[in-house]
Amino acid sequence: MPNSNSKIHRGGQEAGRRELVSRSLQSAQHCLEDQDFGTAYAHYLLVLNLAPELKTSVKETFQFTLFKWAEELDSLARIQDLFNCYEQALELYPDDEVICNSMGEHLFRVSLVVTETVDAGLFGEGIVESLIHAWEHLLLQPKPKNQDFSTGDYGRVIPASATIFGMAVECKEIRRHHRVGMQEIAGVHLSNSVQFFSPTYASAGSEETVEPYTTEKLSRIPGGYVPLTEPCQVMTVDFNNLQELKSLATRKPWKLNLPVTEGGILDAVVVWFVLQLDDEHALSTSPSEETCWEQAVYPVQGLPDYSVKTGDTVLMEVCCQDCYLKIQKISSLSSEYGMDISDRDDTLSLGNEAELCDALAGLQTTSKQDGNAQVCVLESTEIALLNNVLYHKCFKAAMDKVLSALNPSKDLQSMDVDGHGSGMNLQENQNKSFLDAAPDPLYVLDVSEGFSILPIIAGKLGPVRAYSSVEKEQHQAALNVISEANHFPKETLEFWLSHLEDESVVLQRPKSDKLWSIIILDVIETSGLIQQEVMEKAAISRCLLHSGGKIFPQYVLVYGMLVESESLLLESAVRGTEPTLGFNIAPFINQFKVPVHVYLDLSTLPCVPLSKPAELLRLDLMNPLLNSSSRKVKVQICKSGQVTAIPFWYHIYLDEEHSLNTSDESSHWKQAAVVLDEPLQVQVGDELTLDVQHHKSNICITVKR
Repeated sequence: MPNSNSKIHRGGQEAGRRELVSRSLQSAQHCLEDQDFGTAYAHYLLVLNLAPELKTSVKETFQFTLFKWAEELDSLARIQDLFNCYEQALELYPDDEVICNSMGEHLFRVSLVVTETVDAGLFGEGIVESLIHAWEHLLLQPKPKNQDFSTGDYGRVIPASATIFGMAVECKEIRRHHRVGMQEIAGVHLSNSVQFFSPTYASAGSEETVEPYTTEKLSRIPGGYVPLTEPCQVMTVDFNNLQELKSLATRKPWKLNLPVTEGGILDAVVVWFVLQLDDEHALSTSPSEETCWEQAVYPVQGLPDYSVKTGDTVLMEVCCQDCYLKIQKISSLSSEYGMDISDRDDTLSLGNEAELCDALAGLQTTSKQDGNAQVCVLESTEIALLNNVLYHKCFKAAMDKVLSALNPSKDLQSMDVDGHGSGMNLQENQNKSFLDAAPDPLYVLDVSEGFSILPIIAGKLGPVRAYSSVEKEQHQAALNVISEANHFPKETLEFWLSHLEDESVVLQRPKSDKLWSIIILDVIETSGLIQQEVMEKAAISRCLLHSGGKIFPQYVLVYGMLVESESLLLESAVRGTEPTLGFNIAPFINQFKVPVHVYLDLSTLPCVPLSKPAELLRLDLMNPLLNSSSRKVKVQICKSGQVTAIPFWYHIYLDEEHSLNTSDESSHWKQAAVVLDEPLQVQVGDELTLDVQHHKSNICITVKR
């Protein structure tokens, strides 16, 4: 009898289950007809839990109900409930692509975006454009004002906002990279009809999108800097305000006026920012903070006078355009004009006084610029090279020595005149007489990188045909103007690449029956590394030299020393877990570390020398038999500490008498350093062996006890 009762009981349960399933299916259908998707979804959950065998037959209707209910929850900002529904659905249909895809679409409507797409100028990595897209397509709606986050799910961005600051500075290092500071270089007169600018200045009037600033770590800039004004708030931006983000690109330029608090030379306006992550936490990229960011630098160019004094005003125009913060039309207004414009609201029209200031600034800017002047845009390293007096003096002396030896009858040695009075006429006559009297001129080829006036310097030294390898038409035009200003006959200077169909054969004879007297090669990159394939170019050059001709430079000595530098260690690899809040990312990130650091400046690099400089390697372009691909150098420790890096630089010998040091203060070259994988503890008197390898223009240095 107990068995019979059990069967009856189970039969009753089964009948009840079927009845409940049937009623729930009917109720779900009615709810769908009434568009009550939430109740319909609840009925379907009950049906599928009671009758799993119905999964296939009700699948499409269940999916439809789920998606409609999810849309309703999304519109009500009930995000947690929405994802609870999807989790329940995936327990019933764990491998269903349609449900997973729909859930993924809702996942893209996230509550929080954390981004660090900022550069030194804040906007240069496209943070504004990225966040506009995020607010329109990914993020939930932002939190209404004065409403607590606990009342619902709202979208927000970290960082929440940013404030940009700026100040005017005097800085010799910035100046020498963005303004040519002399009218004569090694006897070559630079005509006023050529005006040199760096790309940051040229971008102001260019339709091409060019980064309008350069960057510097002002705390390490050689020679330091002097603030000429107090820091000024340039602008603020709310990353949680979509309309404000959209208005940035269309906002009209606005004016800023900074009172001068310290007299000096107006070289640049520098910019940094403070990221407000939330109500409590902020990050600053100020020059006084030690961060991974550099500061944005807007060099001042094109003014007739860069000096300012206390009480003057620095004027500028600010706008957001082409994904960049632009600070342009920088000028100064003397306090002698007696206008007090420092307290004006920079977001409003400044009225007649400001318009007058603009007019005065415009007169200042344009008064020097001849409408017929040849504009020549150079890279900052090319401008620094033009400002390198020692470089050009050494080349002039070394070239004169070679050319004099090849043309001993050259009795009118001094082609260099002072450029005053009738000197230019004398020079013109001398130059012409040389070329007329010398049917067989000497040939000089300059294949150094970038803009170079060395061919013009060579042209002043005798009966010379100088060939330049500059490619840009703008640079060729500038060199032609300078040649004319120095009264050179047209045949003195030629552009070698215009004679060639293939640039790869740039090192060849100027004529079938002529050879080069001097070939100028670039051996060292401005970054501090050896130029690629320079030894191969030297091998070709040696075959093309006139008897007694020379390659410049003739040889290069590589120098290095052992140092302890915590900065280089921290900048080369992730060390430990403390900097990354306990996350062990070092094994993954450090796979991509680079052993050689470039663009260093040893004069400001935080380091402690542990040895004296030592000669590491010789690269001889004229005598390859003196070269070696490997060398062992013994170095004695003069100070106890940890060897962490080996900075290296070069002594470039044009000949035995004339050399250049790439670590000099006036050098346009930077230095490089090999960073050790693990620091090496040393004591005074220890002797280490450096194994120096040179292969295909790459230097490898390892340290052994």
